Amino acid sequence: MSTIADGLGEAISSLGLPWWGNWISIIVIAMLPIIELRLALPVAVGLDLDWGVAMVLSVIGNIMPVPFLMLFFGRVEKFLRRWKVFRVFFDRLFESTRRKGERKLQVWGEIGLILFVAVPFPITGAWTGTLAAYLLKLDPKKSFLSIFVGVVIAGFIMTLVSYVHWIWAVVILAGLALMLAGIWKLEDLILSRNTSS
Repeated sequence: MSTIADGLGEAISSLGLPWWGNWISIIVIAMLPIIELRLALPVAVGLDLDWGVAMVLSVIGNIMPVPFLMLFFGRVEKFLRRWKVFRVFFDRLFESTRRKGERKLQVWGEIGLILFVAVPFPITGAWTGTLAAYLLKLDPKKSFLSIFVGVVIAGFIMTLVSYVHWIWAVVILAGLALMLAGIWKLEDLILSRNTSS
């Protein structure tokens, strides 16, 4: 990801955009599915943006598509399901998202959606969190708030990882991995206790 971010940062720099052009670039990158702010923040480093500005721009860009996804996802899904390729795609995507999201929500409730979005790993984030909320038929207002909080946490984590020395970035990511392992172990204990009773 770092090489991609460096290359993208260099490409944007070579355009000679004014300061607001760089800001818009970060917002647009953060809006994209899958990569979201996980790529926007490292690109911001390459553009020499202040860490606070970079985080705010990335969070704004990452949260911007969420209300539109909440409003229109059902209609788009129905339209695209007319074709077999999209039916297969949606069935696989929905099954994967349901499997990951249901477990978190069953144990943690609304905090589960925050955790699901906050972890800055591939296939988690605002887009997938919105999809999980849609699939599990969660309250849109509460879901939006949970997704927003998750995006802010993910932005904070990625800002730390992007703006500190690589050794500290490894320490932060290792700490995050250990914390997640603990959360998953706790989920297993809670789920096994719930099923036994």
